Amino acid sequence: MFRPRVIPILLLRNLGLVKSIGFKDFRYIGDPINAVKIFNDLHADELVFLDITASKEKRKISLDFVRKVGDECNMPFAVGGGIRTIEDIREILNSGAEKVVINTAAAEKPDFIRQASEEFGSSTIVVSMDVKKKFLGDNTVWTYSGSKATIYDPVIYAKLVAEKGTGEIIIQSIDHDGMMQGYDMDLISKISNSVTIPVVACSGAGSYQHLRQAVKEANASAVAAGSLFVYHGARRAVLVNYPTPEELSKMFVF
Repeated sequence: MFRPRVIPILLLRNLGLVKSIGFKDFRYIGDPINAVKIFNDLHADELVFLDITASKEKRKISLDFVRKVGDECNMPFAVGGGIRTIEDIREILNSGAEKVVINTAAAEKPDFIRQASEEFGSSTIVVSMDVKKKFLGDNTVWTYSGSKATIYDPVIYAKLVAEKGTGEIIIQSIDHDGMMQGYDMDLISKISNSVTIPVVACSGAGSYQHLRQAVKEANASAVAAGSLFVYHGARRAVLVNYPTPEELSKMFVF
């Protein structure tokens, strides 16, 4: 029976683990390597680390950090943050990551995705798409941690990066980020139904039911979350958590 991947996405700021609401209002929640150890024990499917200030600061995610994660992590993991060159990707993969997540550079130079997928294989290249509504209500792709709008409609952009060779797309809704009220189902559905590559739903999950809905109702190939896996209770106490195998089995029985 098919079971979609369930992926914690962990945000880095100054090499500390943080959570945001609407890509701002950052809260420090702990040491990322300690979180890796806990997710090891909880048998998470996969981890994604995103350095959210790397592109703005014109640098890539720390290779030393990637090596530390690689030494500790028992599951596949991907990293993103400031990746702009083929050599950046090579260094990150050599440091232990299985995949790289590309955001700003993909929108600024889509052919970079083609070059990267040809060099390392599509399964290694992930495009993360940050989406926010503009004043007129139209969804638009944004870069530099949601601070700069692009010319792209999300569906058109998803088709473009798929054609360029990315292996999968992570959809992050800036408007839903950290709200824990559910995913942007319409956005996920439109993109999932417009491309043939895996689409990972992210931003807004506050319950296991939200994960299930993204797969069943919006055709997401996998589901990701941040707040859901680091907070507990209405007061958002920090508690790293993940569904048990039994919960996962029940969650995706359709």
